[in-house]
Amino acid sequence: MISKNRAKRKLRVKSRLRGMTGCPRISVFRSNIHIYAQIIDDEEAKTLVSASDLELKKEDKKGTKTEIAQQVGLLLATKAVKKKIKKVVFDREGYKFHGRVKALADSARKGGLLF
Repeated sequence: MISKNRAKRKLRVKSRLRGMTGCPRISVFRSNIHIYAQIIDDEEAKTLVSASDLELKKEDKKGTKTEIAQQVGLLLATKAVKKKIKKVVFDREGYKFHGRVKALADSARKGGLLF
């Protein structure tokens, strides 16, 4: 169940964001255990690239949740660069921009994505 505050933030953010063919959207979902990110083209309603901590190897999963989110951001960025995606829009899905969400975004920037 989504909290009322998060639902308000999500609507505020969604009203301004739209992923297009030239500039797709990064959507982030975090649960208590895992973190997932995907790059979506909203015009064609297709997921172009996705990454999650489930794809990481066991030896890479050591560390805090924030460190794992950094690795997921780098994984997403490397996959996107291989598909020639450079410029994106970041959709935090109503989560506050700190902690794991910020770590994922910063590492995606370091990996070569522009937003």
